[in-house]
Amino acid sequence: MKYHVFVTREIPSEGIELLKKNKNIKLEVYEEDKKIPRNTLKKRVKGADIILSILTENMDAEIMDAAGPQLKMIANYAVGFNNIDLKEAEKRSIVVTNTPHEQISESVAEHTIGLMFALAKRIVETDKFTRAGKYKAWGPQLLLGTDLLGKTIGIVGTGNIGSGVVKRLHNGFDMKVVYNDVQKNKKLEKETGAVYRSLAQLLKESDFVSLHVPLLPSTKHLIGMKELKLMKKTAFLINTSRGPVVDEKALVKALVRGDIGGAGLDVYECEPLIDCDPSDTLELKALPNVVLTPHTASATLETRQAMSRIAAQNILAFVNGKKPPNTVK
Repeated sequence: MKYHVFVTREIPSEGIELLKKNKNIKLEVYEEDKKIPRNTLKKRVKGADIILSILTENMDAEIMDAAGPQLKMIANYAVGFNNIDLKEAEKRSIVVTNTPHEQISESVAEHTIGLMFALAKRIVETDKFTRAGKYKAWGPQLLLGTDLLGKTIGIVGTGNIGSGVVKRLHNGFDMKVVYNDVQKNKKLEKETGAVYRSLAQLLKESDFVSLHVPLLPSTKHLIGMKELKLMKKTAFLINTSRGPVVDEKALVKALVRGDIGGAGLDVYECEPLIDCDPSDTLELKALPNVVLTPHTASATLETRQAMSRIAAQNILAFVNGKKPPNTVK
């Protein structure tokens, strides 16, 4: 049997080359390097046996209907899969896979720490200041930042990424570690001296709060106005997990009022919008104590090629009659 595989956007070359080599695959890739319009997506998936989707495509009943009853697999090019209606896929016996890899955790952990440094050292602010020609002379109080050495890092969610952040900061900068998770992480405690705290206590103690939880009903708006008010006025909030984990409007208000020191964000509640309500005056982009990146925490050549390779390997396993190694349960 020849499998028609539709790729909703071109991904790095390793995965594409692997799929091209298989004689049992008819490969079709959306040719434009931008998000595929919804109506175009519905037309292009028609007749596909397998869809290789990315996180920006909502794989729901409408798309599954548009593809047709022969659709057998959705291979998501992402670690997360909240863009896929898993119940609908299960009802139709459609296999769903994702692309976890240790390299992804490494890249996101490094990016998270990068955001911390950018905030603590005011790197974005000082870069703009210098480029604008405002630097006239050295001054003892010019654009003062803060150090990471010896500070307290609060990690919410201690999976591979959260644990990676903790280990680097504890070992490299002697940071004290407090954490919150659904269960205690004895391994992390042993390796870093991490101390378990309730979320409220963690927020009160931490100089940096870094979020590493999946988006679930229980984690939506995990950080809202009540939680932000618990944080130190000098503390920084970092989010490289999922945008809706933070109540964005509450965050902007807290930043404007000076309830916290600043925020580093790679994800947004109404992504790709950076501001959920463009009609109001509360804008993250206007705040100097905020560092924003466009969901690029895993955007390294090594990581994105690894994800491409894994997505292809999942598809090839299925085509060869085997269970894909990264099947979503």
